Amino acid sequence: MTSEVASGVSVATSPPYSHLQAVLAAGEFAVTCELGPPRAPDASDVRKKVGIIRGFVDAASCTDNQGAALKMANWGAALLCAQGGVEPIMQLSCRDRNRLAIQSDVIAAQAFGVRNFMSISGDSLVLGDHPMAKPVFDLQGVQLVRLLRRLRDEGRTAAGDPIKGDFGYFIGGAANPFAPPYGWRPLRMIKKAEAGQEFALTQMIFNVERFADWMSYVRDEGLDERVHIFAGVGPLKSARMAEFMKFKIAGMEVPDEVVERMRAAKKPRTEGVKICLEIIEQVREIPGVHGVHIMAIDWERAVPRIVKAAGLKLPRPVPEPSLAPGVLEPASAA
Repeated sequence: MTSEVASGVSVATSPPYSHLQAVLAAGEFAVTCELGPPRAPDASDVRKKVGIIRGFVDAASCTDNQGAALKMANWGAALLCAQGGVEPIMQLSCRDRNRLAIQSDVIAAQAFGVRNFMSISGDSLVLGDHPMAKPVFDLQGVQLVRLLRRLRDEGRTAAGDPIKGDFGYFIGGAANPFAPPYGWRPLRMIKKAEAGQEFALTQMIFNVERFADWMSYVRDEGLDERVHIFAGVGPLKSARMAEFMKFKIAGMEVPDEVVERMRAAKKPRTEGVKICLEIIEQVREIPGVHGVHIMAIDWERAVPRIVKAAGLKLPRPVPEPSLAPGVLEPASAA
């Protein structure tokens, strides 16, 4: 089927499996955010974050040991997210699991009603708290996308064996407009689109000019007609955070102007939110952008403030609980 997005471009998709996919199919400018699981068996932490963002986003991306640091498993956070009334996007990192384990996780999550999966490579282990761990990388990002499509559309495993069951989910992945070589990045998006990727969450944007250039390549290749592009944005908390992202995070571009604004700010968090709002206003005007993905790292309470101040449509429709009937009872919205 095809759907008309806010930019007026017709985007090909599979049948709407998820709430997020249905929002996009209805032509809405979508809003997602990141939800970071805790480093503890603390369900209340996730439920608290879900309570903050519920009604302000269409889905939340549950990270998979982000930063190569130990956290609650992605599927655990995803189930708690769905239980609390926010549709999860379950990240799947190629770094930590082979294809057997990944398929097992997808099957289990599907049984519990998770309807969005996102392929990521995973941050380098040397940056995290377990640098002695061995990376797996049995699959790369494009291969994982292809595997997800094969399970869903062909009913076959990575080994080529038929598998029974109703696989219905929205397939996503990451995109980085800022990693060199810049002219090659859209070609990688082409590979992912051909493999079956249906939506892409980009790296956090601070250099809007570079992002706009990347989007022009995306449109030239017709990728905005095949993949829903979410512009990654996020509020900075401090000048130190801006400097860390500029000098320590590969594939991240933070202009000197942004760093200087954070250094000069009397209230750094207020300035960080202001910069984020300015970027949202700019990226919404770029043709082919279908939504924003708000990455408020360990600062989920900033998400409602950003959504309101950016003038994004409110209230966001809250999905019906997606947990499999009889497995878990959805938590009260109170």
